[in-house]
Amino acid sequence: MAQVDTIPLEVADAPVTVDLLAASARNERLIVMAWRAGITVAGLALWEYASGRWVKPFWISSPSAIYAQLADWVVTGELWLHVQITLTETLLGFVLGAVTGIGVGLALGLNKRLAAVLDPFIIAFNSLPKIALAPLFILWFGVGLLSKVVLATFVVFFLVFYNTYSGTLAVDQELVDVLRLMGGSRLQIIRKVILPSVLLWIFTGMKISVPYALIGAVVGEMMASNKGLGYLIQAAAGQYDTNGVFAALFVLMIIATGLHTALKLSERLMLRWKEDGS
Repeated sequence: MAQVDTIPLEVADAPVTVDLLAASARNERLIVMAWRAGITVAGLALWEYASGRWVKPFWISSPSAIYAQLADWVVTGELWLHVQITLTETLLGFVLGAVTGIGVGLALGLNKRLAAVLDPFIIAFNSLPKIALAPLFILWFGVGLLSKVVLATFVVFFLVFYNTYSGTLAVDQELVDVLRLMGGSRLQIIRKVILPSVLLWIFTGMKISVPYALIGAVVGEMMASNKGLGYLIQAAAGQYDTNGVFAALFVLMIIATGLHTALKLSERLMLRWKEDGS
């Protein structure tokens, strides 16, 4: 009788199990997306129906009127100028605030004495209402781009700093001690242990700070500017133009969602090693 080769059950079933898990994940994503689309459509339909029937359009506008306003801004080219200004201020403030926040957070997390010395000063500055500093920054840096960038940077810095600092303190000390016993230098400990451990904390701080960077830029524009989405909101509100206010707010939501999605994709790419190792 000829001998029949057998394949271990766990090896033969492994690809099937992986395919089933992948298919289940895809189905779950589709279900979530379908629910999101359904909620969006239902909300917009209810809003459109309520406008003019239950509530005066002056107070809540309507999706169709907002779409018409956005279409008019796009055709005239007015929207792109304001979006470019606000997006530039937001991105510059976010990058500067995140970089400085990460750097200072790591430095204080690795130097306990320095952290103890600077702790009351950091708490004092963080306790200041960030938006209340906007007039001061405008006095110092003028009504141009710089004052909005500084305000956004100031807001983002503390959010990213505290997350980075907390993540550095939460690093497993046993891993640090093991690498030190193996002869690892301080730079190697930072690269091999501390930074990989803190990355999740850093991305959490950056994702939280994205809308605040946008808020800083827009508030600065509303106080002193003739360009940007904040100026557009202020100008529309001054003319009692509800359609214009809602249209500008809709664009701000699109920008914030896009930036948050880009950060989530970057986080997934940079932390892929963690998912593979889990």
